[in-house]
Amino acid sequence: MNNQLTIAEITELISSEMFTKVELENLKLDERKGVQKVINKYEKKLLLKAQQQENFNRMLVFENRQYDLGNRTVAGIDEAGRGPLAGPVVAAAVILKKDFYLPGLNDSKQLSKQMRESFFAIIKEEAISYGVGVIDNNQIDEINIYEATKRAMKSAIQQLNPIPDHLLIDAVPLDNLPCTSESITKGDQKSISIAAASVLAKVTRDKMMEEFHTKYPIYNFASNMGYGTKEHLNAIDLNGVSPYHRKSFAPVRDAISG
Repeated sequence: MNNQLTIAEITELISSEMFTKVELENLKLDERKGVQKVINKYEKKLLLKAQQQENFNRMLVFENRQYDLGNRTVAGIDEAGRGPLAGPVVAAAVILKKDFYLPGLNDSKQLSKQMRESFFAIIKEEAISYGVGVIDNNQIDEINIYEATKRAMKSAIQQLNPIPDHLLIDAVPLDNLPCTSESITKGDQKSISIAAASVLAKVTRDKMMEEFHTKYPIYNFASNMGYGTKEHLNAIDLNGVSPYHRKSFAPVRDAISG
């Protein structure tokens, strides 16, 4: 077969995966460099696919444990924006279908912006239910960031329909919940449901910070997302604070008092 096909035809054949195992082995014997390049690229793709499947399965351990216990709906919860000097803290809760599969899904911080936004749309489309809670900077100043984070999480949970049988929470313990729960350290790297929630929370918050940037571009919120970068701190020193800054956070508080 390989002697009869051009490299372009072999590339199309491999791309469409319309070949048998024997035909693939025959193609591997083709000494043309172009053919070997196509085969190597295909085998790397297969390896990546296998690694993504393995990682995804590893991140289903907490969910599968609950399914084995008889729970049918498991929600993951995560937040974005506890550390920045400006903007809200955003939490998301999501219930995924038992057979949900999204290769490459992981902690949102480990994904590119393009991947996060693509996954954001897929998760919202395919989830059984999701909720997003937002606590703005003024509320953060009133009740502190830890309490604000818990309030955002509970707001997200309250939006879920149906009420989940179990909650997997990233790091923060919550009480007075409508079901059983567990807090998992670095949960966004260990649970696929929490990872999905982390994507919803981060993309939602990033979009808000990009909107704030259009109103106060001097702070470059679209780039730093409110975090205390050197450029951001310099902008505060030169221009004071915006309505979106957290006045209870030391660098902002110091700039106001100074």
